[in-house]
Amino acid sequence: MKQKLIAAARDAAKNAYCKYSNYRVGAALLAEDGSIWLGCNVENSSFGATNCAERTAVFSAIAAGKHKFSAIAIVGGSDENPATPCGICRQVLAEFCPPDMPVYFAGLEGGDISTTTIGELLPLAFSGAKL
Repeated sequence: MKQKLIAAARDAAKNAYCKYSNYRVGAALLAEDGSIWLGCNVENSSFGATNCAERTAVFSAIAAGKHKFSAIAIVGGSDENPATPCGICRQVLAEFCPPDMPVYFAGLEGGDISTTTIGELLPLAFSGAKL
């Protein structure tokens, strides 16, 4: 499944709208039911309106009624230095995904696949539900 998610994320990255940074990112989120939700970065001249690939995938899945996820693959950057989620994406992933959920990283073109978890990406994540 890891390879399938990486391939799907690479396909999603081809749709990135990144005319300001020229930095393509793709994400493939695996829902518990086996469906895969894709995301790419969508930039805007008002940089605050930009949406990252990871959040695009999560929000698309949530909008379709999916709420339980099993893994995510993120591709971007170089084979030697693959992209990892920004702080906002880490918080969104921590909101909707279990802390032990695998996160796979790879470059746009190839290279090794690295693996971590949501909990390792954002230890001590904020959760309003815990208050």
